[in-house]
Amino acid sequence: MKPVEQVSSCSAENIPAKVLSSTQPIILKGLVKHWPIVCAANESNESAVNYLQQFYQGMPVGAGFGESKDNGRLFYNDDLSGFNFDRKTIALDAFLTELLKPDQQPSAAKYVGSTDINKLLPSFREHNDLPALSEFKPLASIWLSNRSRIAAHHDTPNNIACCVAGKRRFTLFPPEEVKNLYIGPLDHTPAGQAISLVDFYEPDFDRFPKFKQALANAQVAELEPGDCLFLPSMWWHHVEGLDNFNILINYWWQTTNLQMGAGMDALYHALLNIKDLPEQQKLAWQAMFEHYIFNVDENALAHIPEDKLGILDSNSDMAARKIRAMLLNKLNR
Repeated sequence: MKPVEQVSSCSAENIPAKVLSSTQPIILKGLVKHWPIVCAANESNESAVNYLQQFYQGMPVGAGFGESKDNGRLFYNDDLSGFNFDRKTIALDAFLTELLKPDQQPSAAKYVGSTDINKLLPSFREHNDLPALSEFKPLASIWLSNRSRIAAHHDTPNNIACCVAGKRRFTLFPPEEVKNLYIGPLDHTPAGQAISLVDFYEPDFDRFPKFKQALANAQVAELEPGDCLFLPSMWWHHVEGLDNFNILINYWWQTTNLQMGAGMDALYHALLNIKDLPEQQKLAWQAMFEHYIFNVDENALAHIPEDKLGILDSNSDMAARKIRAMLLNKLNR
């Protein structure tokens, strides 16, 4: 594993375009160190809690509570029929009180993930934000925990994760490492995204031998309060909260046409219609996808008059609407 590249010349108001369009993760050192929430957290955990509570209007949050035997790991149970933590709906101030308690079981995870900060803490972003991202209209979320481990997973949007309190470690893998990460079920997951089944603290290389190759291509980002991580779309990331009190705020955004659907929907459709075809037909469809989807030759469709491209015109909103209508019609048969 190698460390993630660091830059320290950015500000919350000005993040260079070359960073935001990078295909590699980048640590933005000290990017949000002047945020009031970071300054409060640097004083004490209690100061951070008091700062958050001034914005809280009573919205409940979804929380996960694990057991000490799992050493902070939020995961499946032994046979993957369920999960190794209990889900509860709880008031944010009650959860924060739990985090501040002297922990009798420090390895029992307490975790709130991906909660819309605009809804949970109105006006918080007036004082703690990344104006450099405003043109993208990102979704800003807050994550809170004690010491915890979140299995490697991927997200489709670009991401900037801001370490606000405590320390975080991200272990990162490029998208092509999916073949070496032993990803679990797509439709039965702890939090919506498919996850790696490998325990990063105790990897079973007999059961997961290709994980050694994944580690050889991994990058590691260690974040202190005020540091941020730019994480490109589709990169796999294993996330650890390293202190007894951790807060992270992240921003997700897309730069694609709003008419575009989710890539995962296309994968589901392929599972239904292509995966179990005879090998010769699968190879034929692979060639079709290479030609129409993954082809980077700008002239591949130049033989078709531009006004006759129809649904092949990727810049046409009408084409996108027509494809949606065609799919709905076929799926509803």
